[in-house]
Amino acid sequence: MLLLDHVSITVKDLDLCEKFYEEIMKVLGAEKIYATENAIGFGSRCSAADDTHTYLTVISSPHASGDSKRHWCFKAMNRETVLMFHRIGLQFGGMDNGAPGLRPHYHEHYFGAFLLDPEGNCLEAACHRAE
Repeated sequence: MLLLDHVSITVKDLDLCEKFYEEIMKVLGAEKIYATENAIGFGSRCSAADDTHTYLTVISSPHASGDSKRHWCFKAMNRETVLMFHRIGLQFGGMDNGAPGLRPHYHEHYFGAFLLDPEGNCLEAACHRAE
């Protein structure tokens, strides 16, 4: 099941966050599709011919606020990608919110890492495969 078609994350300072999102999305395999003064987009939009994609927009909003209870989790195809997501996120202005590792309370193979973006939005990368 592909539950989400597209999502948006809001930030107050897009210039502060742009490089962070460019780099973590690159690790996850999502290309930067566009950039405007007020938004950047990653991934692929669905179409009538192909509805299997996911799309992320990071939008500038003066009302944006981070909330550690609200988070976005991105699929990672392997544990190495989770490790890279965390390392690159820290390198480009993110803050640790849960080091990479197994999370057996979710299931025995759940391998995830949590970051806060430069404005406090909580992000996760997770791999469900046994490796």
